[in-house]
Amino acid sequence: MAAGGAFVPKYVQIVETLRRRIKDGTYPIGSKLPSEADLVREFGVSRPTVVRSLQEMALLGEIEREHGRGSFVRAVAENREERRPALAVLDRQETDDSVKVVQVGPEAAPARVAARLGVVEGARVHLRRSVSFLDADTPGEVVSVWTPLDVAKAAGLEPSGPLTVPLRRLLTAGTGERLSHVTELLTARHPVGSEAELLGIAPDEPVLGVLASVVDATDRVVLVVEVVLPGSLHDLEDTYSL
Repeated sequence: MAAGGAFVPKYVQIVETLRRRIKDGTYPIGSKLPSEADLVREFGVSRPTVVRSLQEMALLGEIEREHGRGSFVRAVAENREERRPALAVLDRQETDDSVKVVQVGPEAAPARVAARLGVVEGARVHLRRSVSFLDADTPGEVVSVWTPLDVAKAAGLEPSGPLTVPLRRLLTAGTGERLSHVTELLTARHPVGSEAELLGIAPDEPVLGVLASVVDATDRVVLVVEVVLPGSLHDLEDTYSL
């Protein structure tokens, strides 16, 4: 319960507690957070609840989750661009228990993706698609990562299994170029293709779509990230100066 009697979900309570501890120096930048098992015991919740809390912080760039090692505190960004969904995708682990890879391989580029990659509609590009879960039974988002075939090969994005290294590191090492910036477009729309099935929602239920172009230091779009979220499960909030 929050002040004034308002109900606060358990996963939010965990997030707020961890944020307070990061802010007061209990968990300095670069330090490892308690394990999922430790957090389950401390807060008296289920493991999926803890996973949801950590996933929320990872999506906002507050922590980095490394498969087999745990969760580590990152420097908190001071500007809103550093908290964008595409950046969370670049730095996340596909091997995280809450992520399921559902499609990998060449695919015809839809118009919205082709325009950003600078290829003709229907051109063959490489696609990695995954679903992130809020808990064992609740899909939270569908993430599609589209890359030119040469970039996918150079960066090692072709294996069908989960990637054990974050996309940012693979792209930088594979292409030899630093990633420069991200341009994002946010839309409200109905699901297309397999999105409704993957999210477990009705075909006419609204979704939030984030379409992001990832540009390297040579000004080439090397990656297009599309994040689709059920409108009923997500609110977007921002704060900015006047």
